[in-house]
Amino acid sequence: YSSGGSGEAQLTMPDHLDDQEKGIFRKLAGELRPSRLEVKDVSGGCGSMYAIEIASEKFVGLSLVGQHRLVHDILGKEVKSWHGVQLRTSVA
Repeated sequence: YSSGGSGEAQLTMPDHLDDQEKGIFRKLAGELRPSRLEVKDVSGGCGSMYAIEIASEKFVGLSLVGQHRLVHDILGKEVKSWHGVQLRTSVA
C-alpha cells in the first residue's frame, strides 16, 4: 500500500494484497524504492487490470511518459498479459 512516511523508511506490504498484487508490489518496491506505493486489482479479482500509484525519487528528471515507460519496463512481460493498467506516477 504505502509507507506514509518520508526519507529512508521502508514500505510495508499490506496484508490484504493477493499473490499477484504482492508480486507487482515487490518488483516495483525493489527497483524504484518508492516513498509511496499502492497496487490494486481493479478487474474484480481476475487479475486482468491493475491500478498502481507510485512516488519515487527515481522519477526525477523523467517526463510523465518516461516515468510510465520505466514502470512498464520493470513489470516486463507481466504487464503485457493484462487487459489494462491505471498508472499514476509522481516524484517523491
